Amino acid sequence: MYNDLKGKVALITGSGKRSGIGFAIAEKLAINGAHIVVADIGEDVQDGSGLTYGTSAEMEELANELNRKFGVETMTVPLDVTSDPSIDAAHQSIMDRFKVLDILINNAGAAFGAPSPIKDYDVEAWDKTMDVNVTGILRLSKKLLPTLIERQGSIVNMSSTAAKGPNSYMGAYSCAKISVIMMTKVMAKELGPSNVRVNAICPGIIMTDLQILRIELEAKNRGITPEERRRQLEESIPLQKIADPSAVASLAAFLVSEESSYISGQAINVCGGRTL
Repeated sequence: MYNDLKGKVALITGSGKRSGIGFAIAEKLAINGAHIVVADIGEDVQDGSGLTYGTSAEMEELANELNRKFGVETMTVPLDVTSDPSIDAAHQSIMDRFKVLDILINNAGAAFGAPSPIKDYDVEAWDKTMDVNVTGILRLSKKLLPTLIERQGSIVNMSSTAAKGPNSYMGAYSCAKISVIMMTKVMAKELGPSNVRVNAICPGIIMTDLQILRIELEAKNRGITPEERRRQLEESIPLQKIADPSAVASLAAFLVSEESSYISGQAINVCGGRTL
């Protein structure tokens, strides 16, 4: 338990799906007594990524569950990190309810146009991937930095081990996630004097909706079953297993707690040893 998290207010973007890393982080922080803002698109959006996003009903269900199970205050906000009006509205709602914000988890992400080689990559899909994964962090962080600085808060940006080495046919995603790492370093350097710590987490193969979609696509391209592709991936990991989102959530809770008070500007892998 991280007792210093009790009573702090945390916003986790992309946390409106039970199966995702975002909700796993929200749950882990709630276990430690933090008040939770569940944020997601809030609509059933078909955007070409193959993914689904948290609807308003799902977000409310998850927020109520956290409140009931852990006794923390919760709220939901519809949030599109590519939209300034959406960010402004979410910010106003959070300030109206909690007045402050101590923790920002920039978890929202997506991969558009994949799988595709660079020579065929759709530029609009490339730009959209960058907008969600990179510029979205900039937009939201800028809006929330005044209160985070006032509270000497902590930020965690979600990158990926895809940033640590080239992923064929995932060019936009890999380039976006390496940009997240550099943004994290710049933010840590600039915000350090204000005692705001900024770190990145780089998940490897974590069993999320995005990972399931990737396994299915890779299996189809290789002419094998998804089960066979999953076994291949497990064998490529030194720990010989694919983790669930709680593995990432445990690191996130540590990084926003005082136990990591001298850690900033880092991009830490959670990958079972696959990325060395």
